[in-house]
Amino acid sequence: MMKIAIFDYGAGNLFSLKAALERNGAEVTIIRDMEDLDRFDGLVLPGVGNFDPAIESVAKGAGRLGKAIDSGMPVMGICLGMEMLFNRSEEGKLEGLKILDGEVVMLPKRKVKVPHMGWNNLKIKGKSRFLKGVKDGSWVYFVHSYRAAPASKKLVVATSDYGTTVPAVVEKGNLVGVQFHPEKSGDVGARMIKNFLAMCEEAKEEK
Repeated sequence: MMKIAIFDYGAGNLFSLKAALERNGAEVTIIRDMEDLDRFDGLVLPGVGNFDPAIESVAKGAGRLGKAIDSGMPVMGICLGMEMLFNRSEEGKLEGLKILDGEVVMLPKRKVKVPHMGWNNLKIKGKSRFLKGVKDGSWVYFVHSYRAAPASKKLVVATSDYGTTVPAVVEKGNLVGVQFHPEKSGDVGARMIKNFLAMCEEAKEEK
C-alpha cells in the first residue's frame, strides 16, 4: 500500500481527495509541513485555496519539496496545486515554486464564463504514464478561473478547449499537474489516481 501525503494549505475540505486516494488503495496522511516528507511514497498538492496564501504555506518547506522531487518522489499538483509549480500566477503577487517554467494566466473573460465549472473532454497529445488507459476524448471535471501557460509545449500531454486551449495535464518525469479534479471525475479520474499510485510504486522500487 502506497503512503501518500496531501499537503493542507489550511484552505478547505480535503475529504473527497483523501477518500478517492484511499478508495484506490492508498494510505493517506494530511500534512501541514514538509518536515517528514521522506516517510511518504508520493505527495499531492491539492486544488483548494488561493495562490498567495498557498505559496506562503508551502514556502517554508520548498527546499525539502525540491529535494523530494529531485530524488524521484512522484508529485501530483491538482488545479491550484498545479499552478503553484510554475514561476508566477496572475492570481497572486508572490512568486511560484518555479519547479516548472511558465506562468499562470486568467481564462478569457470576454469569451467564456469564469470560473469554468463543469465537465469538459480531453485531447490527449502524447505519451503519459499518468494517462495510461485513459481514452482520448474522456470527460473530466473542472473548477478553475486560471490556466497554465508553460514555456515548453513538450510539458503538455493533454489539453481541453474552453474559449482557449487549456493545458489540462502537464507531465515531467515524476511530476504531474492537472487543471481538473481527478477525485471528482468518476471512473476516468479513478484510472488516473491508480496510475499515479503505480508511479509511486515504481519510484519506490527504484530506490
